[in-house]
This record gives sequence, structure tokens and C-alpha cells, in this order.
Amino acid sequence: MGGFVKVAVRRKVSNVLDRNDAMMNRQLSIEGLCHSYGERLVLQDIAFHAEAGEIVCLLGQSGCGKTTLLRLIAGLERVSGGCISLDGIKVSSPSVFVPPERRGVGFMFQDYALFPHLTVFENAMFGFQTHTQEAVGWVTDMLAHVGLDALSGHYPHMLSAGEQQRAALVRALAPRPRILLMDEPFSNLDVGTRDGARDTTLALLDERGSTAVIVTHDPAEAMRIADRIVLMHAGKLVQIGTPADIYRRPNSLYAARYFSDLNEIDGMCKDGEVATALGAFPAPGLDSGPATLCIRPHDIELSGGDGCWTGRVKSIAFLGESTLLSLDVDGLATALRVKLSGNSEFTHEQSVKFTIHPKSTFCLSTNQS
Repeated sequence: MGGFVKVAVRRKVSNVLDRNDAMMNRQLSIEGLCHSYGERLVLQDIAFHAEAGEIVCLLGQSGCGKTTLLRLIAGLERVSGGCISLDGIKVSSPSVFVPPERRGVGFMFQDYALFPHLTVFENAMFGFQTHTQEAVGWVTDMLAHVGLDALSGHYPHMLSAGEQQRAALVRALAPRPRILLMDEPFSNLDVGTRDGARDTTLALLDERGSTAVIVTHDPAEAMRIADRIVLMHAGKLVQIGTPADIYRRPNSLYAARYFSDLNEIDGMCKDGEVATALGAFPAPGLDSGPATLCIRPHDIELSGGDGCWTGRVKSIAFLGESTLLSLDVDGLATALRVKLSGNSEFTHEQSVKFTIHPKSTFCLSTNQS
């Protein structure tokens, strides 16, 4: 998708942004947000912020409250409790409500919601009250920027899914919103189109200096595009941090499981160590009591000879770029999963040695599920 970005267009777009966007901080702040539908509480004590130019991903399973939170930020629904502020100005609380059209927020819906009776260019111009020469020039440049200049006169039904996604992105960004909200923007695209669409979207957001809040249920996507991730579960915040922080230092088994496959081995923590059937592993700062040793399958190394532990190959699954093995290990109730790069030279029922590097493991309280 990089071929869609034209240097001359990027320079022209940036000049317009320098003149018009300097006055807007583009900051989002959410404090103690709660929301309910009747007696059903769907969001509870949500609090986070997005700095100017930051991309924040709301990540979680379907039904955890991500889209509801996005609709509250946009002003499509009134909050039950807490408050939402844009650039330090309160726009939503039980006693304050600024309507959506006055918030300066762009919303990109999951199904794109392009108007079928309008062309690509007309859809992109929809957010402007008057079609000034500057607005027309701005939209024309943005369409060229994402490779849609030749399709500006086409109607939505004439576009591919990827082209519709880019048209919806231009429409959302064209009025220069303070914050761009995106609800599962890539979920309707096939795998081949999705990567290119993500790259184009990120390039446009970066060039605009846009603050964006993006909903996704895909942890790999969140880690790829986000500056910070807000992990949610059942209407509550689980953990907030950079992709690296959450992946390397999950605060609960839920967070750890969400971002990768895990081998989970029961143990008991005492004096900063967790004793397991595989031996003792460091657990600095963990309270004494039942604990779970977590080992990611790719952090286990196999060898035919040397190694600290012995297992027997139970099954082998070729996954293309990697191979997944399961090992029967004495003392473990469940098979140990091992992911190897490329093809495996091991065979069924083969006895193998394996090594686990303590620094690649982490231990969590069993109660932190």
C-alpha cells in the first residue's frame, strides 16, 4: 500500500495541517466512567487518557463494552456516571452533554456506513458545511494520498472492501476532527488486504498527527498499531500499557492468556520463588500462596541431547512458518506445548531434552485470573 503515498501530496497536505491544526491539543481524558442499560451495568469505573497524536487501542472480547465506550466518547449516548473531556473541556457527564456535532470527533463505523447514493468524493465532502475551495482541495489531496483519486466519481457498490475502507477513512478525517474513533476498521477485510489497509491508515494518522481510539478484538493487531493498549473484560479495565509492557509484564492470567498461548503449570510461591513440578522459578514481588508458572511455547528449546528436562513427543502439527509439538513430561498433568520455527525434525514418541530460560518465564498469582 506504500505505493499509494505520493511525496508531493504528502508535502501539500502537511502544509495545510501545520496552518490549521496547531491550535488543537487533541487530548482525550476519561475519568470514572460508568454506563448501564436499565439494571445492566456495561461499563464500570473506566479511566484512561489519550495524548495528542497518540493511537490508543481498546482491546477485548466481544461484549466487553468497547463499542459502547466509543459511542459515549462520540456523544452518541449519554453517560450514566463519570466524565469525558476533550482538550480539558468536559463534554459528557451526568449533568453535562455536548452534542456529537460540536465535539469535533470523527467516527469510522465497522461497516464503513458510506452513503450509497453519493460518490466517493461526495462521501468525503459530507462533513463540510460549505464546499470551499480549500475543503475541495484538501479532500482531493487526501483521496490521492490513499490511491482513490481515480475512483472519486465511483459509488460505494463499485468499490472493493479495501477501497471502501479507505473512502470511509478519508471521510472521517477530512473535517480534521480532534479525535478519530474507529470501530473494528479492518475486521471486514481479507488477510491480504488488511495489512495494506493498516499501513495506509497508520501513515495517514501519523502524517495528520491525529489522536485515534481504535476498537479491536485482535491482540496482534493492537500490538502492531497502538502506542498504548486498554485491555477490557466484562466492562472493566484489566490493564493499560504499551504493547511491550502488557506482553512482557501482564498483571493477570487473563491479560497473559489474551496475548499469547501459554503453558500454565501450578505451583506454590514462597520467598520470591514458585515451586513447580519442573523446579523453582523466580517470582520477585509475588505474594506467597498458590501461583501459576507461565511459559510461552516459543520460549522452550528442544535438543536431541543436552537439556535440563526430558519429554516425549506426543503430537506434531505443521503450521507453515512454525511447528507445534506437544510433549508428555513426568510430573505434569497436561502436555507441554512447544513452538519451533520452520519444519521439525522430531518424530512421534521420540524422547527429547528441553530447556526453559528462567528470564523468559513469568509467575502470577492463581487468584489473579
